This record gives sequence, C-alpha cells and structure tokens, in this order.
Amino acid sequence: MSGPDVGSVPEIFLEPGRVWGAVPGVPEGTTFSSRREAYDRGVHLALQAGIVGVARTCAASIVLSGGYEDVDGGDWILYTGHGGRKNRKQVDHQTFSDPGNAALVASRVHQTPVRVVRGSEAEFGPDEDYRYDGLFLVKDSYYEVGGDGFKMCRFLMVKYGSRVDINFPDMVIELSPVEKHSMKPVGKSKPARRKAVTRPIVRSPEVSDFVKQVHDDTCQMCGIRLVVKGQGFSQGAHIRALGGVQAGPDVPENVLCLCPNCHSLFDLGAILVQPDHSLQYNGMSVGKLRMDDQHFVDDKYLTFHREIHS
Repeated sequence: MSGPDVGSVPEIFLEPGRVWGAVPGVPEGTTFSSRREAYDRGVHLALQAGIVGVARTCAASIVLSGGYEDVDGGDWILYTGHGGRKNRKQVDHQTFSDPGNAALVASRVHQTPVRVVRGSEAEFGPDEDYRYDGLFLVKDSYYEVGGDGFKMCRFLMVKYGSRVDINFPDMVIELSPVEKHSMKPVGKSKPARRKAVTRPIVRSPEVSDFVKQVHDDTCQMCGIRLVVKGQGFSQGAHIRALGGVQAGPDVPENVLCLCPNCHSLFDLGAILVQPDHSLQYNGMSVGKLRMDDQHFVDDKYLTFHREIHS
C-alpha cells in the first residue's frame, strides 16, 4: 500500500546497489508488513539494527520503533543512538564511535537526508506494522544522560522541507535537489533556484560585534586574524546554541570570537574547551582559549558544551 508521491526529494546514489535519499518506486507513506519487506524494498537494509549507513559517509535510514528513549514530534524527532543496551535495558554508555551513531553524525556534517521508517510503537507510527515517513535531516547531535543513568547519543532530526514551529522556532528546512550520481557528481551547468521560507532566531548584532571588536577579529582558539580587503573578518560563535534543544542566551558571556574553521569544529564538538581553558581537537591538546579582561566568558556555557559533546 502506498501513499502520495512527493516527487521532488533528492536521490543520492553513492555505491552500486545502495541508495542514500529517496528509493525509486517507494513513495512516502508506503507501508510494510514486516522489517523483511522494508529490507526487500531497499528502504532499510537491516533486519534488526535501527540505523543503516556508513560511518565515514552518512546514514541511509533509521527505524523509529519505541525501543529507546526517543521523542517523536511528527515533523521532528529526538532520536536515540545505538549501543549499550541489553534485554531492552540500557546497561552501558553509548558512544559516537559506534558505526551507526557515527553515520548519523556524518549525515549532520554533510547535511544528507536520512530515510525514516516508523513502527507501530512510535508516537506517530502506523496503527500496525511499519511505514516509510520520508526524509529527515540531522540538525544536532550531543550526549545526554538517559533514564538509566548512562550517556546516550541524541540526534535532533527535522523532516525535509518542513516548517518546524513547536519547540524549535528557528528551524525551517529547504534543500536544493541533489542529482543522482555514482562516485562523481554530475552537477548542473545552470543551477536552479528554489524559494526558501525562513524563521530565524532574532539575534542582537551588538553582542557579536562587541565580542569581535574586543578581540580585534582574532580567533580565540587558533589565533588567526583573517583580513578581507583591509577589514578583519571573524564570527561570533554562541557556546550554547540559541535555537533547537539547547536554547542558549544571546549574551556576550555565551559568545566566542572564532574564525569560520574553528567555529564549525566547535559547533560540531570536534573542539572542546577544558575546565582550565585548554583546547582539545579530537582528543589532542592544541593550545589554550585566549581570554581578554574586557570579555568575560561564563564557564557554565563551556561546561554545557563539553558535557553534551564528550
């Protein structure tokens, strides 16, 4: 049984026989009588695992079946990663090095869409069996202590093309179509444009400008000062993000002056600031966060960032 064909979702073919993105001939709303049928149709290529993907590439699909501490909001999902579970109880910490969890992190980094299959036990699942519910994007990933006292890998996922207002007012998703390709993208000689509707968080430019001025546009992590046509260039990076599940404040104590590279690495959790303000890049010591008496950085925000990423 099939639902309406959404038509314009991206299809990404990265390996022979394996599909990332939409599966041809399987529109959103298609139902399956079993995990085996979902496997046979190429929607979720695992009979037991909840995550299918390649750690260094991206995740292809997940199954939402109520087995973990997931939160299902319909057009958004707070998905719990894989690992540390025995007899339907969490007995150990999860890690982002687990191949399935790493694949979802890769999907966040590269913003590749992930197929979502809901089982009947999911909050917005079908009355029985399983249903393909379209493509979702991974918008955030972090650690959170679960009900059994162990660290869980959490992934905030938002439906492709949806407007998310409840609890996540800053998230509106629009993607340009991604063409089918093998290992080398075909690309487009004349890229098309698509209208995008956005509902951004209203930030105070004075806060970011103050922090960047204090540091003279010099990155507090790597010490590089970028110059564009005689003007310094840096970014005001919020330590505890303003939107999504983090809901941090827009105040100078929660902002760092960073170059674009360090900003991206910090947001993704690759760079962590330790209690003594030393920096760790993927577990390696790489220097110290440069401070200034005019700009107080509140350690509670650095602690929050460190705890959700380590």
